Amino acid sequence: MPNTLKRAANLTLAANIFLFVIKAAAGIISNSIAVISDALNSLTDIISSLAIMYSVRVSLKKPDEDHQFGHNAAQPLSVFLIALFTAMLSINLIEESVKRIITPSHVNVIPPVYIILTVTIITKLILNRYQTAVSKTHKSPAIKATAIDSRNDVLTSSLSILGILGVQLGLRYLDGIAGILIALFIFQSAYQMTKENIDYLMGKSADENLILEIANAALKVEGVRGLNELKSHYVGNKFHVEIHIDVDKNLSTEVSHDIGEKVQIAVSNLSDINQVFVHIDPV
Repeated sequence: MPNTLKRAANLTLAANIFLFVIKAAAGIISNSIAVISDALNSLTDIISSLAIMYSVRVSLKKPDEDHQFGHNAAQPLSVFLIALFTAMLSINLIEESVKRIITPSHVNVIPPVYIILTVTIITKLILNRYQTAVSKTHKSPAIKATAIDSRNDVLTSSLSILGILGVQLGLRYLDGIAGILIALFIFQSAYQMTKENIDYLMGKSADENLILEIANAALKVEGVRGLNELKSHYVGNKFHVEIHIDVDKNLSTEVSHDIGEKVQIAVSNLSDINQVFVHIDPV
C-alpha cells in the first residue's frame, strides 16, 4: 500500500509540473485571464502535490513515543491547509477577472493555446480515473483530494477554451467571465476538501453501516454473548473503536481475555479501523 500511495503522489506532482509549465507559457503568450487563472490553478496543484507527498510519507510512519496511535492525521491536516490556500487564491483571481471585464485587455488568440488546453483536459481525465481508483482502494483522503482537483481541472480548462473562443468571436468580456467561473470552481474544490476533511479532524463517529459491520465482526467471535456499548471516532483517516462485550461470568479470566483478543483482531481486520479497545463485561 505505501508504494502505491507514493507512486500516485509522485505521478500527480510530475503531471502538475508539466501542465503548469505549458499553461503558464500559453497564459503569457495569449494574455488571457482565463488561461492565466488555469495556470495558477496548476501552480496550486504543485504546492498541493508537494504537501500531499509529505503528508502521505508522514502518515505511513509507524507509531512512536510522541505519536503512540500513529500519524494518520497528517493527510487530512495537509488537505485542510491546502484548501485554505486554494480559497484565498480563488478570491484574488475573481478580483482580477472582474477588472478584466470592466477594462478588457488585448488577448492573443493562437492555435497552440487550444492544443495546450486540450492536452491538459486529456491528461487530467486520465489522472482523475487513476487517482480515484487509488483513493478508493486505500481510503486516502489526500489522494481523493487530488482526484477531485483533477476533475475540476478538466472543467477549468474547458472554460479557458470557451473564454478564448469568446475573444476570437469579438466578445472580449467572456475572457473575464471565464476567469471568474474558473476561480469559482477552484473555490468550490477548496470548500469540498474542507467539508470532507473537517470530519477527520473533528473525530466524527463511524456511520451506521460501519457500526453494523463492527458489531457483526465482534458477535461472530465464539464466547461473545452480546454488546452493550460501541463507540468510534476518527483519528486521522482511520477509526478508533471502543467496544464492550458480554461474556459468561463463569469463565476464567484467561479465557475471557482470549475472547477479547479475538474480538480485537476481528474488528482490526476491517479496512477502516486503526485501533480497537475491548472491554470485557461478565454477565
